[in-house]
Amino acid sequence: MKWYKKYLTTYDRSFSDTPYDVIEYIKIQIERLKDNNPIVSIVIIAHNEEKHILSCIWSLCENIHHYPAELIVVNNNSTDKTEDILKELNVTYYNETKKGPGFARQCGLNNSKGKFYLCIDSDTLYPPYYIDTMVKALLDEKVACAYSLWSFIPDERRSKIGMFIYESLRDIYLSLQHYKRPELNVRGMIFAFKTELGKKEGFRTDIIRGEDGSLALGLKKYGKIMFIRNRKARAITGYGTIVVDGSLWNSFRNRVLKGIKNIRNIATSQSEYKDSDSNLIK
Repeated sequence: MKWYKKYLTTYDRSFSDTPYDVIEYIKIQIERLKDNNPIVSIVIIAHNEEKHILSCIWSLCENIHHYPAELIVVNNNSTDKTEDILKELNVTYYNETKKGPGFARQCGLNNSKGKFYLCIDSDTLYPPYYIDTMVKALLDEKVACAYSLWSFIPDERRSKIGMFIYESLRDIYLSLQHYKRPELNVRGMIFAFKTELGKKEGFRTDIIRGEDGSLALGLKKYGKIMFIRNRKARAITGYGTIVVDGSLWNSFRNRVLKGIKNIRNIATSQSEYKDSDSNLIK
């Protein structure tokens, strides 16, 4: 059985439909992630994620590792029942009323105590050795931050072959791009870094998206950005980016065209990027 099968029983479903024994089990597991002197901070950001947050937390609670850890959730101005669920689970959380991933991630960073910091998205599920694999990468003194790969949650509405081709070609492109511009590959849902360095740089809060890659770019001065291709760190997530494009084919086409347009960039590095007006928070 795939590692994520049981987590899908609560994914994209109402919290009230979750069996009592499952909720009680997760609450017990959460207590394991409340160390007062953590080595690793696992920080989830959530905006209106009442149908996903439980599955995400469940997957993280069952991760196999041997590091003292803290689990923090940042409730980013949710208007649904996200906060009610966090209270019911008795998980440590903070409210960030300024909407935006940059504000949410910075709130989590400000309140973290671990030596290593794992960025987590609440609509994403994490494999059993995710925490262990990411932290091991950061133990290397030459590494400032690390990122891994992701797949999409299996969906009957989308072709398995189509998704396999889509993800395989994307992964090849990311591998090529990593050598000169690894910061462009970084996604907040599969990003980890040394907390001390992260606090020196901080997340950008003036942009709508890209706060993760911007921090990775800032961290390059302190050490390497490691690309973890190991499937032990390959998370699975929802179809947010594909839905925005309208269909799998549209998403594939848009990314191919973008890749062709920027093909020369693969061979060159860059120390800073110009912000587009559409991505700035007014």
